[in-house]
Amino acid sequence: MRKLLVGMIATALVLVGGWFAAAYVAPALIAGASESGSSARTASTQTCPAAAPVTIGTIVVPAGPVAGFCQPELVMAAHIMNAARDQGIGAHTQAVGVMTAIGETGLRNLDYGDAAGPDSRGLFQQRDNGAWGTLADRMDPYTAATHFFDKLITVQGWQTMAPSALAHAVQVNADPDYYRQYWDAAQTIVGALGG
Repeated sequence: MRKLLVGMIATALVLVGGWFAAAYVAPALIAGASESGSSARTASTQTCPAAAPVTIGTIVVPAGPVAGFCQPELVMAAHIMNAARDQGIGAHTQAVGVMTAIGETGLRNLDYGDAAGPDSRGLFQQRDNGAWGTLADRMDPYTAATHFFDKLITVQGWQTMAPSALAHAVQVNADPDYYRQYWDAAQTIVGALGG
C-alpha cells in the first residue's frame, strides 16, 4: 500500500510539474528567445497598471504601454522631451535623448551605478566627474536631461549624425552602436507623447 501511495504522489508531482512548466516556464523561455538577447520591450508583452494620465510640463503621459513602457518610465521620457524642447531641440533629438536613457537605465531614474561607473546616477547614468553637475542634478530627470543636451549640442555635426553615434559621442559608451537597438522604441515614445 505504501509503494502505491508513493507512486501516486510521484505521478501527481510529475503531472503538476509538467503543467507548471507548460504554463509558466515554457512561455518565459519562448519570450526570452524571441528577444534574441535584447532588453528591448514590446507593447504586446507589457501590461501596465491602470493609472490616470499625468501632465509633465506640457506633455500628457498615459498609463501605457507605449513601446512596452508604462507610466513611470514614460514620465521620465516626458522630462527628457521637455528639457530638449526648452532648449529649442526638435523631436528627432528628443528621441536621441529618450533612446539614450532607454539604453542606460530602461527609462528609470537609478540611484546607483554599475561596474563601469560605480558613481553613475540617474536616467543617463552620469558620472560624478563634474561634467554633469551635482548628485541632485544627476538625480533630477529634467536637469540630467538638460546636461545631456548641453553636451550633445557641442558635438560637431550633431544635427546630421546617426542617432546611436550621437548618443555614443555624448555618453562615451564602449560600443558606438549600442543604442541603435532602442531607436524605434524612442521614436514611438516621442511620437506618442507629442514630441
